[in-house]
Amino acid sequence: MNKKVVESSSSNRSVTLVDNATGREFTFPVISGSVGPDVIDVRNLYQDTGFFTFDPGYTSTGSCESGITFIDGDEGTLLYRGYPIQELAEHSDFMEVCYLLLYGDLPNAEQKRKFEHDITYHTMLHEQIHKFYDGFRRDSHPMAVMVGVVGALSAFYHDSTDITNPRHRMIASYRMIAKMPTIAAWAYKYAIGQPFVYPRNELKYSENFLHMLFANPCEPYTINPVLARALDRILILHADHEQNASTSTVRLAGSSGANPFACIAAGIASLWGPAHGGANEAVLRMLEEIGDKNRIPEYVKRAKNPDDPFRLMGFGHRVYKNYDPRAKIMRQTCYEVLDELGARDEPLLELAMGLEQVALDDEFFVKKKLYPNVDFYSGIIFKAMGIPLSMFTVLFAVARTVGWVAQWNEMIEDPTQKIGRPRQLYTGATRRDYKLLAQRT
Repeated sequence: MNKKVVESSSSNRSVTLVDNATGREFTFPVISGSVGPDVIDVRNLYQDTGFFTFDPGYTSTGSCESGITFIDGDEGTLLYRGYPIQELAEHSDFMEVCYLLLYGDLPNAEQKRKFEHDITYHTMLHEQIHKFYDGFRRDSHPMAVMVGVVGALSAFYHDSTDITNPRHRMIASYRMIAKMPTIAAWAYKYAIGQPFVYPRNELKYSENFLHMLFANPCEPYTINPVLARALDRILILHADHEQNASTSTVRLAGSSGANPFACIAAGIASLWGPAHGGANEAVLRMLEEIGDKNRIPEYVKRAKNPDDPFRLMGFGHRVYKNYDPRAKIMRQTCYEVLDELGARDEPLLELAMGLEQVALDDEFFVKKKLYPNVDFYSGIIFKAMGIPLSMFTVLFAVARTVGWVAQWNEMIEDPTQKIGRPRQLYTGATRRDYKLLAQRT
């Protein structure tokens, strides 16, 4: 098919497709958003033409209309509800960003106070969930535990599963944001055989998370404000990222009318993949493979060789063709944490810094825009803070929960939303007649 653009007015454009075989023309409207590329409305494509589009990975397909997050990969721009991520990371805190993503505007002082209060008093888990953890093996991956526990929440909180009720949806959203750090910290404590630490209402969100991760009944735990601020900033940077794999999974599950806890559990399962939330784990595994900063030239050479399967993890990004705006903030945060902990001389972290410098200076990486991304620095920060490798993606899930519930709420409230039903290009066998077992050779 050929394509031509017909423009009848600045606000009423359309695209005409021409079937080369028959000469038939089919016209489809062009829709403009507030910012970003225009889209061709192909909702009636099959009905009007008998054709489907073919777009593996949905890289050129807009699956929904959203007003939450905007990304311009060419310019290196990330906006939450119109606010640049750099400004939010510098001036805001995670609770304020949660309010922004859920409600569309930054809160005033009273709104923020009430929101923080309401989230804080949802952080406890039903006591029977304490026993639920005992059903897992001690060596279970924490992400496996997260999928199971979050999915089971609908069995404990029946009073917030009516998705047609706006109040139920908001209660479920608050519960997910509030309880996810508790669920995550308990998964960690269970894995290392320590007693669970309950949330404390006088602590702020990130402080509470650190306390539940690292405190124990034998001695007081002092929260380091630099680490608490670093964790808060990490949560902000990972709070939402448009229609990525896990967010699309949450929306797809939610389009069927599934309860919110099941939808978020589906998102966690999607996030677990090494190409998505597991990327920061892959960075640390790569650094461990390199082992010594003196071997950096050898591995950089391998990374440049298209015939070598080795790839430098944590460099470049599928969406950002320029520098990932989150990476600049994460880099600054990384150095603050390393300086606070006196960890710049730790061999693995020293190796990471050496690799970063090569990537920023080497013409090959600069030309291909393979800059260190947010996963590169977050893995280093978690390592320095004493968070084990298996928990890296779990922390990502804690941060992304607010994005998932905001996107889920937006989808439920969208009157044009339908159950997700992608189509396919079938390449299997054509019709065959069944043969009885005795007739088959």
